[in-house]
Amino acid sequence: QVQLVESGGGLVQAGGSLRLSCRASGRTFSNYAMGWFRQAPGKEREVVASISWSGGSTYSDSVQGRFAVSRRNVRNMVELQMNSLKPEDTAVYYCAAGPSPGTLISDYRYWGQGTQVTVSS
Repeated sequence: QVQLVESGGGLVQAGGSLRLSCRASGRTFSNYAMGWFRQAPGKEREVVASISWSGGSTYSDSVQGRFAVSRRNVRNMVELQMNSLKPEDTAVYYCAAGPSPGTLISDYRYWGQGTQVTVSS
């Protein structure tokens, strides 16, 4: 079992920045790929970014160049730096852990409970 807890969400104006953190406990964190997903009201959950155990990362087209994912295996933590935020980035953001850095919900086995990010115009 892996337990994931997100933090760092909040309210920010368009153009601002936020840094989300996800702390893991349980099994060896470094063995897992990590993903960040988001779900806006009335929409399906979608992948934002993923990072492999070795640090290789991928991003969705909608956040490429604005968001950056990183991990600190020693601290059992993965972070998502979000810059140049837009109102359409408003969503609940979830971190997830799985065997490989996929883009599908089914690629991930463990999920946090999410943190709300609201971007005002």
